[in-house]
Amino acid sequence: MATDTGRLSAGPNVVRTRNLYRGFGDRAVLRGIDLDIARGEFVALLGRSGSGKSTLLRALAELDYDVPGSGELTVPTERAVVFQDSRLLPWIRLLDNVTLGLSGSGAADRGRTALAEVGLAGREKAWPKELSGGEQQRVALARSLVREPQLLLADEPFGALDALTRIKMHVLLQDLCAEHKPAVLLVTHDVDEAVLLADRVLVLDDGRIALDQRIELERPRRHSDPGFTRLRELLLASLGVDIATHHIEEEKKAS
Repeated sequence: MATDTGRLSAGPNVVRTRNLYRGFGDRAVLRGIDLDIARGEFVALLGRSGSGKSTLLRALAELDYDVPGSGELTVPTERAVVFQDSRLLPWIRLLDNVTLGLSGSGAADRGRTALAEVGLAGREKAWPKELSGGEQQRVALARSLVREPQLLLADEPFGALDALTRIKMHVLLQDLCAEHKPAVLLVTHDVDEAVLLADRVLVLDDGRIALDQRIELERPRRHSDPGFTRLRELLLASLGVDIATHHIEEEKKAS
């Protein structure tokens, strides 16, 4: 891979890419991405399947060493990744999962604090199999934030959760980000999730950023807000979704 990778210097942005390219064989997946993410900014990334969302996230995580590419990429050393599955190690207890790789006499205390922040105080000695899917994702968030990353990369972390658990996780993620203030890139297929959580929403189409939309709605955000509806429809249209057909399908789900 022929990417020029820098390390973050003092300044307002934690992520900077210029003309970022990634490809598999003759197929270009990312086609010259220019992207800046500011310190503490929450960015949601939408796109149809195959648009390059996960490829971009993996590039920012520097997990794509086996993928041919080029361009300029600057990311902080202190970063963490949360995936759709929690990826907890089943043979060690929760506290050890959270503090995995940490060293120093204060690691255990930091792990306990992180578990308390996600609502799992007192569960330090539990095994991963004893937790629900939502609780396992809470542990994954604790593990990512215990290191105080400057950049949190989240690849559809709530995609496998039921609707009620997802709502609770949205609130938790917002609270954690307000406390720890990492820059966030959230890959999602859920337009509502993007509008609820993000300061800014990107739409990726055929390896290019087709839309870069700032979300100016006050928090907490509500689906009933006319501004929410307008943004939702704008994003759906940019994803190639027929709005009228979408409304019909939503009404069928609700009936």
